[in-house]
Amino acid sequence: MTSGLLLRMKAVRRGLSLPALWLFLGGAVAAAAAGPPASPERPNVLLILADDLGCSDLGCYGGEIATPNLDALARGGLRFSQFYNTARCWPSRAAILTGYYAQQVRRDTVPGVTSGAQGTRPPWARLLPEMLRPLGYRSYHSGKWHLDGRPMENGFDHSYSLNDHDRHFAPRQHTEDDKPLAPVPSNSGYYTTTAIADHAVQCLREHAQQFAERPFFSYVAFTSPHFPLQAPSEDIARYRDKYLRGWDVMREERWNRMKRLGLVDGALSAVERDLGPPYPYPEAIRSLGSNEVNRPLPWSELSSSQRAFQAAKMAVHAAMVDRMDREIGRVLEQLRSMGALENTLILFLSDNGASAEMMVRGDGHDPDAVCGTGATFLSLGPGWSSMANAPFRRHKTWVHEGGISTPLIIHWPRGFKARDEIRRAPGHVIDLAPTILAAAGATRHPAGDGPPVPPPPGLSLLPLFAKDRPLARESLWWLHEENRALRSGPWKIVASGKSSPWELYDLRNDRAESNNLAARRPRRTRALAVEWQRLTDAFSALARSGMIEEGAPKGQGR
Repeated sequence: MTSGLLLRMKAVRRGLSLPALWLFLGGAVAAAAAGPPASPERPNVLLILADDLGCSDLGCYGGEIATPNLDALARGGLRFSQFYNTARCWPSRAAILTGYYAQQVRRDTVPGVTSGAQGTRPPWARLLPEMLRPLGYRSYHSGKWHLDGRPMENGFDHSYSLNDHDRHFAPRQHTEDDKPLAPVPSNSGYYTTTAIADHAVQCLREHAQQFAERPFFSYVAFTSPHFPLQAPSEDIARYRDKYLRGWDVMREERWNRMKRLGLVDGALSAVERDLGPPYPYPEAIRSLGSNEVNRPLPWSELSSSQRAFQAAKMAVHAAMVDRMDREIGRVLEQLRSMGALENTLILFLSDNGASAEMMVRGDGHDPDAVCGTGATFLSLGPGWSSMANAPFRRHKTWVHEGGISTPLIIHWPRGFKARDEIRRAPGHVIDLAPTILAAAGATRHPAGDGPPVPPPPGLSLLPLFAKDRPLARESLWWLHEENRALRSGPWKIVASGKSSPWELYDLRNDRAESNNLAARRPRRTRALAVEWQRLTDAFSALARSGMIEEGAPKGQGR
């Protein structure tokens, strides 16, 4: 794709947007990669990942943001009401693409250390494209990477990797097929969400033209609605003044819609008014001006100018979600035009809950610039994040329900008959790789020619496609920056930070995590804590050694 790369660089300098750029290229395609032909019965797979999307942001999950394309997928398929992530970007991505907890596959992992340096995966921790290639699949990556290594080194046939997470209009670090692209100039018409969809569509067009007899795996990883809050002005205008009623009233409205949709029951979690961002950046907060607040204060206590500013921020977040849905619609239309929609397993989810983080990075923040432009660097903050994660408690990085509860939509017309149904069985991002492999006809993670492969901890969700039923798993486990949790059946222990005591909740009637039962049920709390520690020790040993350790957990899925 060298000639295509040069043309793209020239076109960007000429100010062409990527949609125009693809037309300019005229559908240039790469040479075929080696690989056996596959059975036409194997499904295609489209895995769509949002970044920092709240549990109730989508229309089909109770939100007021327009998401007609995702809503249509939900009507034609399944929504999961108890699906979990890892509470942070890169650990979720590692789990999605390997089928293991991130702490199992990082050689340098020690409990409590979860920096951006992911370390080196052991040789048995291959990514999905490498596991799917022997089955005849071609694989395409479009968007955020945020893993060790590079996409093309890990089995992808094409990749557009957006490595600059601080700029939505003019990224400086991005690659095509692992080769650097020129920085995007300001005012070029580029927008990250559109560019990611452009690449995904282009890969699908090439696939239809040259590899129609082969199934594909398309991994589309959007950077929306991750901070900075930036969106095209015409998208923001759709939500101007929509959020002036504030986060308290609209949070309760989302909860009521979720109840009517049958997604939740029980109480709405209380807003923790004194809980701010997970990382303190006082100088950044001051630089944002007096209209910014770093606590989810009652809306009625804000000044009129603060309310206007906060409503304007949420309008940008909504615009980012709205635009992502529109671009997903273009990818879906490409599938329709290829005749591939019926036999494509589509999965949509978020890597973690909405974020209460507040910081200034990238090109800094101009307090006099219009909210949502490239000159501003704004974050959602804990007020709106509390609404986006409704009805649950806390935010990204915490492992209370608000940080780890993820929308999951699954659509596969040829694969199951269920339409517009809800699945209440708990699932986790470690289940996605086993699910995709099972749908493709593999019984478990292929062993390959390397060292022994530890049994993966996740389960295939395929049995849930036909009917909602419990899955035979022992537990789900979390650790992120000393925030800890374990769920076993309906029981969950959770703690914030290294020194906090365990809390115990019965999630059958308390997903709001408002009734701590630890003091009343000390024996159960201790037993779950012992299990959490056992898994933590085993996972850490496995990650350090890169090999199966004596006494390591045997896994709960195949």
